[in-house]
Amino acid sequence: MKIAERYERPVCIALLIGVWELLCASGLVNPVLIPPPHRIVMAIGELLVRGLPAGHLLHRHCLESLLRVSTGFIVATAAALPLGLVLGRSARLRNLCTPVIELMRPIPPLAWIPLAILWFGIGLKSAAFIIFLGCFFPIVLNTISGVVTVDPLLIDAARVCGADDRRMFVRVLLPAAWPSVCTGMRIGLGIGWMTLVAAEFTGVKSGYGLGYMIMTARDIQRPDYVLAGMVLIGVVGYLLDMLLQMLQQGFIRTRTTLAD
Repeated sequence: MKIAERYERPVCIALLIGVWELLCASGLVNPVLIPPPHRIVMAIGELLVRGLPAGHLLHRHCLESLLRVSTGFIVATAAALPLGLVLGRSARLRNLCTPVIELMRPIPPLAWIPLAILWFGIGLKSAAFIIFLGCFFPIVLNTISGVVTVDPLLIDAARVCGADDRRMFVRVLLPAAWPSVCTGMRIGLGIGWMTLVAAEFTGVKSGYGLGYMIMTARDIQRPDYVLAGMVLIGVVGYLLDMLLQMLQQGFIRTRTTLAD
């Protein structure tokens, strides 16, 4: 049973690719508008060797996009995590700040692009700011939710043992709320990754970025390059999510080992 479950995902992906290839070969799908999978693989190879624009190789596009998303994500986590812990611990502060958070949260990060360019210009700072907005709210809200659901007995026991506020946050609230925090980080990173690509459509100084590459492919009417960029965005996003899951599981194992 476990062996069958292990191969379910690869088989499903292989079937999807096979159906896609057959539809293009049969003419039911226009291969000019929607290139077949083998052409997308060839396009990835061309982007690795020749680049788009010429000389702008694929690995640099990926690295520049990762730099932008990691900068915004790290800053958002550094701001949202302590704020979420404080708001989750204090009902009074939570009631004061929640209306502001809920007012700003529905505003799409992309709506901030004109202001981001006006404030920071075109470059890393403006892209990081847009990503910060995409990552911040899921992290802070999930952190608040995790802290609010912490068993009050744990907090009382820590107080009895003489824990001050710093130790309470670091050793009790954060570990107990960690699963919810990780969920917020995964959601935030996913939103930030999607936001980054859209933000790169507005232009970048360096000429690198997966979103910028897709925009360039659109301008020269190369749908195979566009789809190659989309596939890479999906793969990189999936790998980033897997990395966060590994960090979460590692933290849980470490905490379990220390408890034993």
